[in-house]
Amino acid sequence: MTSHLWFHEVGQHHFGIQIRVRRTLCHVQSPYQEIMLLETEGMGRMMILDGCVMLTERDEFLYHEMLAHPAVCSHPDPKRVLVIGGGDGGTVRELLRYPEIESIDLVELDEQVVRLSQEFLPEISAGLTDPRVTMHFRDGVVFLQERTNTYDIIFIDSTDPVGPAAGLIAQEFFANCKRALRGQGIAVMQSESPFVHAKEIKQIHHNLKPVFPNPQLYLSPMLSYPSGWWSFTMVSEKFDARRDFVEERCHRVSKQLEYYNPAIHQSAFTLPNFVQRMLNEPQNA
Repeated sequence: MTSHLWFHEVGQHHFGIQIRVRRTLCHVQSPYQEIMLLETEGMGRMMILDGCVMLTERDEFLYHEMLAHPAVCSHPDPKRVLVIGGGDGGTVRELLRYPEIESIDLVELDEQVVRLSQEFLPEISAGLTDPRVTMHFRDGVVFLQERTNTYDIIFIDSTDPVGPAAGLIAQEFFANCKRALRGQGIAVMQSESPFVHAKEIKQIHHNLKPVFPNPQLYLSPMLSYPSGWWSFTMVSEKFDARRDFVEERCHRVSKQLEYYNPAIHQSAFTLPNFVQRMLNEPQNA
């Protein structure tokens, strides 16, 4: 009988994933985290940070398309954008599909994530060398403190809100986002699984509401993340994802995509009853 190597990730509430591995491409300890890249049987190449799956080649389009496109298709004139995190380059790749976007600042704490993505995930990271992209290897919390009235859209493409990423869901950070946006722009972030991370989602929204009173949660499938279902949260003082939807822009870009399209945009913001109830519960319920 042939033995096989399997990668296991077990999260909260007994949810987990198991993926068959062909070989290890690299395994390093950066100054900030453990980084692994694996070649898998069914999901292509996979990046793991501190034991948690960040992306796989097979399904990364779900996450990156749903983080990037709803916000861009809800803003009338997106020219300058900021991505905090996202060192693999997937969100930047999606943003570069829009000729309207003139500049992208990518702020990634861990330079090793970028360099290893460029080496082992070239199709995902290729856009990082585009002339519209400027990379900053800095703490995103500190970087944002130094910006005022600068960006049309801010994307928070972070890992789970623990350790170095914990500051990215603090109320003070959201206040700095608001100050850094120009023309009452848009900020959007990944906000964990509605099945597995209800506590974290409620904490994010609790911290958001004093700054952005009407956060809009939306949902997407995500095969390689705990529970297979993920959420994102969009905020703005001015723009609404449904009311201000720029359908022509969405139609144009969605011809290049695997998942996102105009119908997906509208339906993603329709929340199941249990998610609506969760968002209306007290933070500690």
